[in-house]
Amino acid sequence: MGEPETFTRTMRHDPRMQGFQNRAQVEDVIALISRKIQRLGTGPVALRDAASRVLGEEIRAGAPVPAFDRAAMDGYALRGLETVGATAQSPALFRCVGEARPGLLSNLTVGPGETIQITTGSAIPKGADTVVRVESTQRTGQTIRVFEAAATGRHVGKIGEDIEAGTLVLSAGRVLRPQDLGVLSAVGAGSVNVVHRPQVAVIITGDELVRAGNRPSDYQIADMNSDMLSALIVRDGGVPRVVGPLPDDRDRIRAEIVEASTWANIVLVSGGTSVGPEDHIPGIVAELGELAVHGVALRPAGPTGLGFIGQAAVVLLPGNPVSCFCAYDFFAGPIIRLQGGRPRNWPYRSRSLPLAHPLDSLAGRVDYVRVKVDQERVEPLATSGASILSSTTRADGFVVIPANLAGYPSDALVTVWLYDLFPPSD
Repeated sequence: MGEPETFTRTMRHDPRMQGFQNRAQVEDVIALISRKIQRLGTGPVALRDAASRVLGEEIRAGAPVPAFDRAAMDGYALRGLETVGATAQSPALFRCVGEARPGLLSNLTVGPGETIQITTGSAIPKGADTVVRVESTQRTGQTIRVFEAAATGRHVGKIGEDIEAGTLVLSAGRVLRPQDLGVLSAVGAGSVNVVHRPQVAVIITGDELVRAGNRPSDYQIADMNSDMLSALIVRDGGVPRVVGPLPDDRDRIRAEIVEASTWANIVLVSGGTSVGPEDHIPGIVAELGELAVHGVALRPAGPTGLGFIGQAAVVLLPGNPVSCFCAYDFFAGPIIRLQGGRPRNWPYRSRSLPLAHPLDSLAGRVDYVRVKVDQERVEPLATSGASILSSTTRADGFVVIPANLAGYPSDALVTVWLYDLFPPSD
């Protein structure tokens, strides 16, 4: 990840951003991530395990596909010129001298007036250059009547018709799709080199939290972040491992961060990232390594941080679920995708649509606004609190108001990033 880098934050004096003497601009944090984060190495995996992995090398065909002329239809292999003028009233007559089947090379040669029964995928026998489909023929004993003319080469898959030898089949950096595995198999690739998947530690902190799946009692709160973060990490090509929820015990949290930094490429810590008495995480990261960023001019994820411990990147995520979600998408997700060889950009589909109502913001910070799309117009959700995670399930997507704007007027065209379940592949 390179040597520690000093990161200069932009000063902010807005009273609505109290608790931090200064906050980094979002674009500066993203630029820092782009400079510091490197793609992980590569290693081989069996082809059957390569779906959705990132290809670590280019693949070229060592041989043509197909490697022989083959039948593209069930029918009869013959010489195409001998069918000229054939009709239902005046069929061309041939004598069947054998048959060809897939996986076997016929040792027969088709001579004048001769044909061989052939099935799809079988090698074209010597002397033949055309396949007449079985529907255009009639067989009586060994006599074959052909009722239509077939141009030379009809229904024959030629050598290299699919892939020529030496062709670049797939480029490095491609996220492998199921059909890609079929093509790789066709060129004889039993295994491929893929980019290692980032190993991601997810450390959840907070005395008030109960493990997901348990009903909170008294003044407890359910851990809403661990499963959400795990799903986001898998979406972005990483492998999550959840630790916690942990109590707000500095020594315990420190020990877990130290342990995680020995095996994880990325450590995500949720909760304890602000400036309160139980917010231990920034001090721990600064003590163990480098705290490059603490506080970002971003609503609703202001208490976000970024640091480095050894070779591990550490992202401090706010405990409030929407803030956590927002901070992940802006900062943690790009780190995971860059390490895993994927594009840094958001894996969301976007649309340009007009606003139904004005969107207000504060110049100098980025606003992440959850919205609905109703009759092709963008409606901001009335509820926008950082702890109201259900707002993200009711929303169709979000709009980002950049730091250089104080909002958008009604009817302005804005970019809506849609929360699609299956976003388009890169």
